[in-house]
Amino acid sequence: MKKLFFITVLLASASLFSQSNADLKSHFEKYYLEMRKQGDVNGVINALTHLNVIAPSQERKDTLAYVYMNGNQHLQALNTIGIEKNESDSNLALQVKAVSLKALNQPKRAIEQFQVLYDRKADPYIAYELADLKIQIGEMESASKDIEYGIANSTLNMKHAFYERQQPYEVPLKAAFYHLKGLVIFNGDKSKVDEAIAFMDKALDLDSNFNLASLSKQALEKRKTEGDTGN
Repeated sequence: MKKLFFITVLLASASLFSQSNADLKSHFEKYYLEMRKQGDVNGVINALTHLNVIAPSQERKDTLAYVYMNGNQHLQALNTIGIEKNESDSNLALQVKAVSLKALNQPKRAIEQFQVLYDRKADPYIAYELADLKIQIGEMESASKDIEYGIANSTLNMKHAFYERQQPYEVPLKAAFYHLKGLVIFNGDKSKVDEAIAFMDKALDLDSNFNLASLSKQALEKRKTEGDTGN
């Protein structure tokens, strides 16, 4: 009799827990939608965190990591989904890992994630990220391949943002690739200053307000002048 009573209590407790869990899930799903509607990022994070505890979901984890990434909370984003290279990751998870690792100055690990994305579907924007990161770690030959793909496949309506000035600005993506090509040429052979400058000019022809290309051109011209003086 005692055994039967104990089993009955257990079943009743399980039923109440299940009902309570379902009610909580419903509550936080509604809360999440309301926070999104209000544009309350902290509220969205709070709702998704609770939902991941109540009813764990990889899709929801990816979404939470993406929200963290968008808020420049890159460490929190990676703590949510990890940093490992995983071929089965969703495109969203790969994007979060790549962007956050790049922001945390982990170029080699960021390249791994961007490369998986690129291998799934070649894209000029991803090619730019790969080329830029590969230049940082000295992989010039591989960067050149990404640059050539980007120049051939980017259109003038594609834009890339730069943030080295106080006020961010955009230039045609093709111009950004020309700038990278100039850097690769110079880094590969310091005697090819004129060729590198020619690509900076190509970038500036597409957008005369391309500040970074202008700065790079000035640095190259200074290098050339100093070299001529030295001779």
